[in-house]
Amino acid sequence: MIEIEEKNLGVEDFYEILFNKESICISPETKEKVVTAFNFLKEFSVGKTIYGVNTGLGPMAQYEIESEDQLKLQNNLIRSHAAGSGKALPEIYVKAAMIARLRSLSLGRSGVHIDVIHILATLINKNIIPYIPEHGGVGASGDLVQLSHIALVMIGEGEVIYRGKIQPTIKVFDDLKIKPLKCRLRDGLALINGTSVMTGIGVVNYIHAKNIINWSVIASSLINESVKSFDDHISFELNSTKQHYGQQLIARSMRELLLGSQLIKRREDNSYKIRNGEKMVFEEKVQEYYSLRCVPQILGPIYETVENTGRIITEEINSVNDNPIVDVDKKQVYHGGNFHGDYVSLEMDKLKIAITKLSILAERQLNFLMTERLNEVLPPFVNLGTLGLNLGLQGTQFTATSTVAENQTLANPVYVHSIPNNSDNQDVVSMGTNAALLCSKVIENTYQVLAVEFLAIIYAIEYLKIKNKLSDKSGKFINELEKLVQITPEDTVKYKDLENIREYLVYNRPNILTE
Repeated sequence: MIEIEEKNLGVEDFYEILFNKESICISPETKEKVVTAFNFLKEFSVGKTIYGVNTGLGPMAQYEIESEDQLKLQNNLIRSHAAGSGKALPEIYVKAAMIARLRSLSLGRSGVHIDVIHILATLINKNIIPYIPEHGGVGASGDLVQLSHIALVMIGEGEVIYRGKIQPTIKVFDDLKIKPLKCRLRDGLALINGTSVMTGIGVVNYIHAKNIINWSVIASSLINESVKSFDDHISFELNSTKQHYGQQLIARSMRELLLGSQLIKRREDNSYKIRNGEKMVFEEKVQEYYSLRCVPQILGPIYETVENTGRIITEEINSVNDNPIVDVDKKQVYHGGNFHGDYVSLEMDKLKIAITKLSILAERQLNFLMTERLNEVLPPFVNLGTLGLNLGLQGTQFTATSTVAENQTLANPVYVHSIPNNSDNQDVVSMGTNAALLCSKVIENTYQVLAVEFLAIIYAIEYLKIKNKLSDKSGKFINELEKLVQITPEDTVKYKDLENIREYLVYNRPNILTE
């Protein structure tokens, strides 16, 4: 059980809820804080002008709302902004968004009624997923459109995805005896005026991005073993001469993975023998290609970018991100722009650029395995059959290359593409949810590229008959991956093998990059 309490809610808490189906509960202290904030705002707002309580919304904030219409305003806001379009957001993103919204509202600075907290927690625990079309929000006054679809479900309207089917909300509520939310004071505005959708997607993106780096380190280490690389490019001595922590961590992790390998060559044993002055052409490469030799320098900045994204996302999860905010201690209400999504938007762009570069590395390593004149130990396309008659893994390389090309296009930043809207009230916007969704596509693509790379690695190790010479850790990974595919010299359909590997990579966390 994950408790929503005073201490920060972390990414690992999201992982437990989203992937391990943990439930959540609300601490008594949190409930008390929410109730206190609501009661304060209810009393404080009498006779005062408070945005979204007794005023219109957006450019219409100059219009006063009569007391008898104030609760109707909240429902009007939810219904009018439930205006998304396109295919449904994946369930994991919606659930992550609900957790993020619950966390923000539970901080007791939004003035919502305690029923808001209870209903959100119920939806999460019962895995009732609001139907949210993917397109809508511009990420400045928060994820207004997407969050409105969550709020719409909370008031008993709209549709939900429950037990694998899209169903009317009210039917599911009736079946489970859930009472719809009755909006009070500013519940509607507080529910939709925040960054929780882009943040929820961002949490999932961060979890996968961190996983992808681990798999890339494993793939890079296995390829270095396969072609009997020298050891000094991952040495402590070389990598400690640069002060980048990410580079040093990647190199250290590769050294730990390769400990005990009978294939990695010691430089001093192979290159530093005294010669008698005769001129010669070296049969083996003095240095490996960059895609093998520069892995710490390439994955290092990617690692650091991912970790920074995790820090920013965690801060956003545990922040108050709506408007206005309530300060019970100072007996004041503050108007501002905490709903603006620039922090998340910029991180999602940086993350997708970093993961795109990782996919480029994977594709180049794959090309190294596929091209006999580069690796000099494998047949073309790691062909285990008869050259000419059989084609090996040739077809899979096309898939990897085209997927990386799509990543390179998607890597263009969204953060700088602000378009004013809302009668120019929202004149600078973040496009944060767009950025998060495009980042998720890059991540999805990169898993597919890594699946092709690992299939080639499996075939390469089979051809070279070196499994018994791999390091213990490498051998364990190969033993698991081999179970997912059919290794054969014959030309067989490969898409099922690739999907098996991709799914394994997605749902298994090797966590070798431990600090």
